[in-house]
Amino acid sequence: MSLNHSEETHRNLLARVPSCTGRDLREWFKALEAGPAFSRFDDRVRWLRSEHGLAHGHATAIVHEHNLRRAARAFK
Repeated sequence: MSLNHSEETHRNLLARVPSCTGRDLREWFKALEAGPAFSRFDDRVRWLRSEHGLAHGHATAIVHEHNLRRAARAFK
């Protein structure tokens, strides 16, 4: 599974994460890092959906953004 929506949609989903989930992105990133060590994108999305009750779009946006930021840190 990969990101199936536009970058604009991705940004809009990320902007709504705090109001829709009650947690900011940093908290979701910490949850991903503390959760099961899934290496596959779709497994991480499924875990957020089942464990935390997130909508598919929000879970996908969170995992995608986490991957982007983690990759950016690796290149510094």
